[in-house]
Amino acid sequence: MSKAIKCIRLLIVILITISFRALAQENLHDYLPAGVSYNKNIPTPKSIIDHEVGEWHVTHDKLVYYFYNLAQASPRVSVEVYGKTYENRPLLNVTITSPKNHEKLEEIRTQHLKLADTNLSEELKTEEMPAVIRLGYSIHGNEASGSNAALLVAYYLTAAQGEKIDEVLENCIILIDPCLNPDGLQRFSTWVNEHKSMNLNADPNSREFDEPWPNGRTNHYWFDLNRDWLMAQHPESIGRLELFHRWLPNVQTDHHEMGSNATFFFQPGVPSRKYPKIPMENVRITERIASYHAKALDEQMRLYYSKENYDDYYIGKGSTYPDLHGGIGILFEQASSRGHLQETENGMLSLPFAIKNHFTTSLTTIEASLAMREDLLNYQREFYTKAAKIHEKEKIEALIIGTPDDATRTQLFSQVLLRHHIAIYEPKKDLKIHGKDFPKEKSIVIPLDQPQSMLIKAMFERQTDFQDSIFYDVSAWDFDLSFNLNSAWLDQANLKNILGNSISEFSLPEGKIEGDGTYAYAIDWNPYFAPGLVYALLKNGLILKVANKPFTSASGQYFERGTVILPMGIQIKDADEVRDILANNASKFHENIFAIESGQVVDGSDLGSRNFDIVKKPVIAMIVDNGVSASESGEVWHLFDQRYRMPVTMLSSETFDRINLKRYNVLLLPNGSYGPLNASSQEKIKNWVRDGGTLIAWKDALKFVNKLQLAEVKFKTAPKDTLAIISYADRENSRGAQVIGGAIFEMDIDRTHPLAYGYHQGTLPIFKQGTLILETTKKSHTYPFRYTQNPLMSGYVSDKNLQMIKGSPATIVATYGQGKVIGFTDNPNFRAIWYGTNKLLMNAIFFGNKISTR
Repeated sequence: MSKAIKCIRLLIVILITISFRALAQENLHDYLPAGVSYNKNIPTPKSIIDHEVGEWHVTHDKLVYYFYNLAQASPRVSVEVYGKTYENRPLLNVTITSPKNHEKLEEIRTQHLKLADTNLSEELKTEEMPAVIRLGYSIHGNEASGSNAALLVAYYLTAAQGEKIDEVLENCIILIDPCLNPDGLQRFSTWVNEHKSMNLNADPNSREFDEPWPNGRTNHYWFDLNRDWLMAQHPESIGRLELFHRWLPNVQTDHHEMGSNATFFFQPGVPSRKYPKIPMENVRITERIASYHAKALDEQMRLYYSKENYDDYYIGKGSTYPDLHGGIGILFEQASSRGHLQETENGMLSLPFAIKNHFTTSLTTIEASLAMREDLLNYQREFYTKAAKIHEKEKIEALIIGTPDDATRTQLFSQVLLRHHIAIYEPKKDLKIHGKDFPKEKSIVIPLDQPQSMLIKAMFERQTDFQDSIFYDVSAWDFDLSFNLNSAWLDQANLKNILGNSISEFSLPEGKIEGDGTYAYAIDWNPYFAPGLVYALLKNGLILKVANKPFTSASGQYFERGTVILPMGIQIKDADEVRDILANNASKFHENIFAIESGQVVDGSDLGSRNFDIVKKPVIAMIVDNGVSASESGEVWHLFDQRYRMPVTMLSSETFDRINLKRYNVLLLPNGSYGPLNASSQEKIKNWVRDGGTLIAWKDALKFVNKLQLAEVKFKTAPKDTLAIISYADRENSRGAQVIGGAIFEMDIDRTHPLAYGYHQGTLPIFKQGTLILETTKKSHTYPFRYTQNPLMSGYVSDKNLQMIKGSPATIVATYGQGKVIGFTDNPNFRAIWYGTNKLLMNAIFFGNKISTR
């Protein structure tokens, strides 16, 4: 090789290195609009966080520190904490507007809310009102260019000088949420910063881009917070919903990242995949705003696209929730550098490049909102006016929801509605409608004559016919079904005699001991928190039994199968101590405990019968880490930790071979492939089950169970349509139509089976995601739950998949040696909102070891 060629190659390496550095470390003015002067008294991001924006990934603590410093430096800015995460990090709302607007902010806010009140909105002079814009960043913690861009947006709005910015601040209230997921952002930023090289390495194989499981996308319990706007189960979501309803923004942005080889997306999304109740005017306004993004990105020669990939169907995301509140939700998706600099199909992608796209489109959102201010305000007013007119033409006036069984589930359900500012009422009396019972104390009425009428319909109307067959997220979310509650629509005649007092606060049942008997105590297994109560009693050393047949006590009280009894004659602790433990935990878990005066019963088996089995304290382990779904593992962790106050030991799939599995009597296998478990680990699981352990698996984990030959699990496969001719262009849509992204199905349940303890009806709704469908085998397995012959309750499923689901098993129970294997085709804990099926898992945990498969 000649010396000249060597010199040229060296020069190329030097130039590439220099270009990497230039891409990686832009200074502040490389981001900001040209020709604007800035107030030197306003702190720059670097002066507070000690590095240029994009040089390092900002950590959440530095992000918070910067915004507090901005508020101290400028009358344009105020900061409030609207909530705390599970890890106790603050959730910030940063309000930026003119000092004059800040002085009358509460007046502006209350006037703005009148847009949703049809009795008051007509008198509003929208030409004199400011638009409300909410900018939300990085709800997925490892999509961090958004939060980094928030620093620049805030600096620009605070420090920029001139008539243009004055006009913006005078006519807009800008609410910035710099990080919607602080715990996830902190987890991610720590990883990428500690793996950053001073000489940036853009190789996609670098460890910097390979976050460890579960990665920073999710919150503390590994939940995707962008799916929780509707579910409202986590403190981050509860706080931001309250803030949303305190302002009802005209425009709300949702800044995300996508795959590194993509470019930049902004809405509108796929035209045919819009939720039907989102008005077409919403799409037209979104298109008008999009023209501002396109113009700015064209000027910067940035690649982008719209109207593809992403949709507006699931209404529980940050970019769709505003659409049912007269606002415009806008999703932005930026190709992710995943670290600081990465090679992609489109060239080198740096963090500063990604940041600038979010910064640019944040400013164009504000620019468009200013130009369209009156249109946005008028649209919001018209949205609620039209919703009221639609309701006037309908015969349906309200929805009643409740249960004859468990007041707790009704109360927990009511809590979700109140978080959405939905007005709810007590019924005046007990009701029976369409054969369904609605006791006064366990039911609520939801009138449609209220501002949230469109959201109410969206949350509860059954949908099984669709314009499109492809969904970016779920296609059903009916809340009455997820809580396993009865529901019925009411007309005007019914409503007049039904509507009672308004409910404005959420309260759970008190929980106490009822009766004076001292022979035994009984715990109804139907109430939602019963598993937590029973575990607490076992933890306190009390001896419990479960009734495998119903019985009626000497005093005439009827108890269902699954009732847990505490016979006093076999307890080690004295009577007063036992009663104190019972009273304390009855209150803690909001459930009544019933005193029984005699072991002799009026009907059924006496309390000393062999029809009562000892309930062992479950010692639960769950395999997590690589090869296992983080979200479904997190759902279990959250369920146990936050609701039932039960410990679950999470065992890493990577180190499972070193674990002493004999410490546990229950092993959970959430959805996953379990690829990291080697032959030794697999044999350990088999031996553990053979020796008496209870293994509980769901979804794809059943394939792993089958591989271990712990049970014969056969799966249905769809017949191939060999006659169909599908064009190359239609292949993706054809495959997508066979996906079950999320729909609700009905199961027949054997109420005499231990897996059905606590359920009083013969059918049960369940959420299905994925196409895992079981065959019935000839082995001595039991299938206590099956899908009905008409199983689809709500959502999309192809005809081909529906035919396979009809009548197929939804659960499987098998004996292996001395142990039990229990499998579910579906996830009983989906997104923490399926309260109605949580008990399936708890039944398997508490009673699974005693199930007979003969």
